[in-house]
Amino acid sequence: MDYQTIRYQLDDGVAIITLDRPEVMNALTVQMRAEITHAVREAGSVARVVVLTGAGRAFCSGQDLGDSRNAAQTDFERTLRDEYAPMIRAITDCKVPVIAAVNGAAAGAGANLVLAADVVIAAESAFFMQAFARIGLLPDAGGTYMLPRLVGRARAMGTALFADRIDARTAESWGMIWEAVADDDFEAHWRDRARHLANGPTLAYGYIKAALQASPGNDLEQQLTLEARLQGKCGKSRDLQEGVVAFLEKRPAAFEGR
Repeated sequence: MDYQTIRYQLDDGVAIITLDRPEVMNALTVQMRAEITHAVREAGSVARVVVLTGAGRAFCSGQDLGDSRNAAQTDFERTLRDEYAPMIRAITDCKVPVIAAVNGAAAGAGANLVLAADVVIAAESAFFMQAFARIGLLPDAGGTYMLPRLVGRARAMGTALFADRIDARTAESWGMIWEAVADDDFEAHWRDRARHLANGPTLAYGYIKAALQASPGNDLEQQLTLEARLQGKCGKSRDLQEGVVAFLEKRPAAFEGR
């Protein structure tokens, strides 16, 4: 695909997808959603870690309201089913870790694009906003699924109803994101985190994602069975062999991701 609204870079196992409409705070259009979906799927097949970030002062301000001239005539159900859902599933189904490096505002669907990632690293000046109620909508793009699982019902409900800004440090303390980082250190930090994952046991990372995603819907016996099955697969991997030898030899492991 010839990307027009995003930038895609693959370097040494790290795929960086940059939302690139800074003049409108990287607001999401039909084309942008298709390009993000395509890029994440492509990256998941060739990279060992995927990073989503934004150009300019925002990560993503949500739906570009100018993309549909008359909101009252927009088929929201079709748009969410055919455009947003594939984008969110591309992230959650990705076999390698997905980092959201949140450089600025993440609002509306942009906030929930973030929450679909496996690890969220935010600049200290970034903020999150479930802005939907301000225009008479409910959180979508997976927001009503992700939020209560991350922060609990009370905070999810308050965040959705009041549509308040949640600063990065608060989001970190709530468990909404993994970490907030000083702005001056932000880019160097997320790049270091991405390199760490790119050099890690990629196969195990994929199974970690699968096990944790299945956990809320499983009882203990089901989860124990799943853990045993996935661990059995890890136990046959070259990465395990390398990890054990490296441990015994007291050296860093050189994982191949298989």
